[in-house]
Amino acid sequence: MKSEGEFENRPDNTAFTQQRLPAWQPMLSAGIVIPLFVLVGFAFIGIGAALFITSQKIQVQEMDYTGTETSSPCFQCTNPHSINCTCDITFSLSQLFQGPVFFYYGLSNYFQNFRQYGVSKDDYQLSGDTAYFHAPQSYCFPYQYDSNNTPIVPCGSIANSMFNDSFTLYLMMNGSQKQVPFDGKGIAWWTDYNIKYRNPSAVNGSFAAAFAGTVKPIYWPVPAYNLDPTDQANNGFLNQNFLVWMRRAALPNFRKLYGRITGGDYSQGLPAGNYTLRINYNYPVISFKGTKKVVFSNVSWMGGKNQFLGIAYLVIGCLCVVMAIVMLIVYAKFKFSDDEDL
Repeated sequence: MKSEGEFENRPDNTAFTQQRLPAWQPMLSAGIVIPLFVLVGFAFIGIGAALFITSQKIQVQEMDYTGTETSSPCFQCTNPHSINCTCDITFSLSQLFQGPVFFYYGLSNYFQNFRQYGVSKDDYQLSGDTAYFHAPQSYCFPYQYDSNNTPIVPCGSIANSMFNDSFTLYLMMNGSQKQVPFDGKGIAWWTDYNIKYRNPSAVNGSFAAAFAGTVKPIYWPVPAYNLDPTDQANNGFLNQNFLVWMRRAALPNFRKLYGRITGGDYSQGLPAGNYTLRINYNYPVISFKGTKKVVFSNVSWMGGKNQFLGIAYLVIGCLCVVMAIVMLIVYAKFKFSDDEDL
């Protein structure tokens, strides 16, 4: 006989625990599956065609400025000893570049999704907790302290490697250059700006005093509290470009939003004409065989230019229709052969 202990772990004899609940099990017949495949196929083809046509209408102006070629206007800036180097890229627009225009910088062969790189930050620092300003977490190593053992704020590899090229766009008008302003407000994720990152409280009315006893990241030209001298609200850990950089890219080739061209004389977009993009070339990429580029683009209801999405829908839709035709042929053949046998 079995002892009572053998039944202690047995589930209760209920419909739920014994999996006896009533369930609906569809009977998929040819009369259901074939029309379903046809409907799904035509629906996907329609969506794919709309996506592809819309993507074709999106304007994109992309320019490489790595400077590895001797003919590149930025070639002189690739010298590792060059400091505060600037270079100009000229381009022309034959027609209106419809707005709003988004301006991106792009990097290639840059693995922001590398695990040790991704965890190299102090979330307590970035949430404004000054207690961790003087005791950065070990995740930040080797960018935890400087050579004088002074804590780095913000610490870690991600912050230390922040992209620091800057750009100024000019439109040639009547033989003179007119600056086209970039709007850098609101380019970061809402959750990053309003929830994830916070600035420390000012000390005696001074925001910079909150960073006393710390140093800036090694490769930063200015400390965090002075990232944007023209707008005090765009400083510290809530600086828009800093937030964009801290949002890591999933793939090694990526682009990040630098600013938008919206209001004023450019509310309709960039007018046709000759342009000069002045670049403060600071960010090194040649050492890891990377490239740098800038991208002007507008968007549509589906977002940015993405031909793959439309093509994928078209391919899947066509496959569904083809499969429906094949199933119809097979069904008709075997159905009639069964009837003849009878």
